[in-house]
Amino acid sequence: MYQSFEEASTPSASGDRLKALRRELKSRKLKGFLVPHNDEHQDEFLPAFSERLAWLTGFTGSAGVAIVLDKGAALFVDGRYTLQARAQTDPELFDVVQTPEAKASVWLKDKLKKGTVLGYDPALHTIKEIERLTATLDRAGIKLKPVNSNPIDGLWKDRPEAPAAPIAPHPLKFAGRSAQDKISEVQALLKDEKADAVLLTMLDSIAWLFNIRGSDISHTPVALAFAIVPAKGRPTLFIDPAKVGGNLRGVLNEFTDIAKPAALEKKLKALGKGKARVCLDPEATPVRFALILAKAGAKFVPWADPCVLPKAIKNEAEIRGTRGAHRRDGVAMARFLAWLDETAESGTVDEIAAAVKLEEYRHETGELKDLSFDTISAAGANGAIVHYRPTTRTKQALKPGSLYLIDSGAQYLDGTTDVTRTIAIGTPTNAMRRHYGLVLKAHIAIATTRFPKGTRGQDLDPFARRPLWEAGLDFDHGTGHGVGSYLAVHEGPQRLSRLGTYALEPGMILSNEPGLYFEGRYGIRLENLVLVTLPKQIAGGTREMLGFETLTLVPFDRRLIDPQQLLPFELAWLNDYHARIRREVEPQLAGKDQAWLHRATAPIG
Repeated sequence: MYQSFEEASTPSASGDRLKALRRELKSRKLKGFLVPHNDEHQDEFLPAFSERLAWLTGFTGSAGVAIVLDKGAALFVDGRYTLQARAQTDPELFDVVQTPEAKASVWLKDKLKKGTVLGYDPALHTIKEIERLTATLDRAGIKLKPVNSNPIDGLWKDRPEAPAAPIAPHPLKFAGRSAQDKISEVQALLKDEKADAVLLTMLDSIAWLFNIRGSDISHTPVALAFAIVPAKGRPTLFIDPAKVGGNLRGVLNEFTDIAKPAALEKKLKALGKGKARVCLDPEATPVRFALILAKAGAKFVPWADPCVLPKAIKNEAEIRGTRGAHRRDGVAMARFLAWLDETAESGTVDEIAAAVKLEEYRHETGELKDLSFDTISAAGANGAIVHYRPTTRTKQALKPGSLYLIDSGAQYLDGTTDVTRTIAIGTPTNAMRRHYGLVLKAHIAIATTRFPKGTRGQDLDPFARRPLWEAGLDFDHGTGHGVGSYLAVHEGPQRLSRLGTYALEPGMILSNEPGLYFEGRYGIRLENLVLVTLPKQIAGGTREMLGFETLTLVPFDRRLIDPQQLLPFELAWLNDYHARIRREVEPQLAGKDQAWLHRATAPIG
């Protein structure tokens, strides 16, 4: 099993931990302290030993920040996590505040007096984050102070050990480009920038650049590491040497030096002593490294991580791989949905049993390396919790007359998948069908859109929302995120959201996942992954247009579809999509599974 269903949240311990933290802050003459869900790599998903926010608050979501003052504390989360945060934290200890409607900086100005000092760990906050917060708090006379050691680390007595899993090479047939080729490209960019070196801190960038994969973080095949790439000469990979086996060490030694992570600070100081121009990504690099370089005399050059964009634009091998991964995943999903249709109405299937069954089908492909995230298996009202995770304590049975939402994905050597389907258990109500139809229309709006070069994710995000806005509805998350190639299931810079400022380019993979959520009733989300296609001329048009190729091959639930709710082009897209699933997936099934898929993809309307 690649996932656990044990309760990870411990809000009952928060009271004592909060008191201990306040005592420590008082001894350090700090009025308060920031506790983000971050580590030195700004990962979304963290190894257990970095889960400081969960240790303190009980909240186990993948984004958020707690602010602890001598009197009062708050947990700031976005709309994906509001319900979860309220359920997992003690309301007597933490106020749950939703962002971006509320801002932590405004809250701090209201709570703190002029002259007070607020502490933060410079290893856990980015350069840009601290710059923005400092600018706001300075105007109120509040001082931000970096601490030499995180106070939580000294209080966390049963803290897990750092992961020590070995790394493996990512074969060229899947990567599509050699590590040497990628490094040469980065070095050419450095020379154009007239910079001496770049510090890389994001784990998926390092994994992509060196064509390595690891397992230090659940569901994301990366290893804890840093890297410095000079404009000339050999890069240095800072990683626990015990993770690098003999064969791989020989391969890496051909083009890179390997050093322990503890040697990074010494290397940065040496760059500073040489007055080097060092590139750091202000949005991703911990401010700690900027402080070290500045103190040593280096010139900090603000520069976007040079791996982010080429990693996001998949090459031919990666595109070929992801298509194969999605066909394989489509087979597993079809078998799962056929099983679900046969068993769910009995009332004997619960959220955990369903998630385990889907993982079993993926495992039976013989190619599964991991899940791409903990399965969101949500029955009834739990579907309204956007990132709900079932546990042995919270699990609910799938009941007739309800909706079941399953959001899941897999990691294969040739690609990463992420798919969400909402399924009717028994006969759905008219309201369920209407809401499902609105989300399906939103989904099709993205799937069928054409757009010119230079279009950003924020330009397309409203396309999905319009059918919902017209009904007075909306959802509090982005329409889609970028996806890696056997890497992070959430990848930048591409995204379909109000915050999506990067232009979409051919080869980028994104999710298309609008939804509707009704607290206490049900949630609906429909997600496919899509590939940005090469620009093409449209008959009669004057400009070439990009578009999306849908990668996911999983049918939508016919019981929830009212063809009268769909426009002719929407119905045509749906029938064409189902016909494609029959062509690509049905031949790989047998018996009852094949018969189920044939029925599930029959023409509608």
